[in-house]
Amino acid sequence: MKFFVDSADVDEIRELEETGLVDGVTTNPSLVAKTGRDFKEVVQEICAIVDGPVSAEVTATEADAMVEEGRNLAEIADNVTIKVPLTWDGLKACRALTQGGTMVNVTLCFSANQALLAAKAGATFISPFIGRLDDIGEDGMELIREIRTIYDNYEQLSTQILAASVRDETHVKQSAMAGADVATVPPKVLHALVKHPLTDKGLDAFLADWKSTGQSIL
Repeated sequence: MKFFVDSADVDEIRELEETGLVDGVTTNPSLVAKTGRDFKEVVQEICAIVDGPVSAEVTATEADAMVEEGRNLAEIADNVTIKVPLTWDGLKACRALTQGGTMVNVTLCFSANQALLAAKAGATFISPFIGRLDDIGEDGMELIREIRTIYDNYEQLSTQILAASVRDETHVKQSAMAGADVATVPPKVLHALVKHPLTDKGLDAFLADWKSTGQSIL
């Protein structure tokens, strides 16, 4: 499974990219607003750091305007992926942008039927929001499994499942088990994936034993 960083913090993204674990980045207007910086400048900086897809979201709600904004954003860098909402106009924009050779991430997906429509419209990525479904008492992970089953039934559907609204390490593990192609993860969750108390305990024991020998590798 690929890891995208869900952030617009350039310094944070640069630090994580150095690990070799980052396959892309997702941003949205809310994340960029937190930086207090110019939207296009932030996207351009991120695209220079990360080789993989960088999602930049349109703010228009009408199809023609979405396409115009999307084409404008796509000029920033070759790895820009245009994010559009899962509405009728969003699907129209998705098809137009995809046919023009631009990667498209269809976001705010909450049902398998929506995901099927996005794939038919040519979406590069579909973003089911698992955390938000959990918030209202539904099973967000079941949506991932449903989409995976549908996409696997039809070889002509090449859309990648991008698990979004990931809240914790369990969401990451379950998304991978359910067959998501990508998980877009907040930096704090990505950092948490490496943690386990037995790892820390074991390392402490090894270091204590090594210290007792009085030796040095260098």
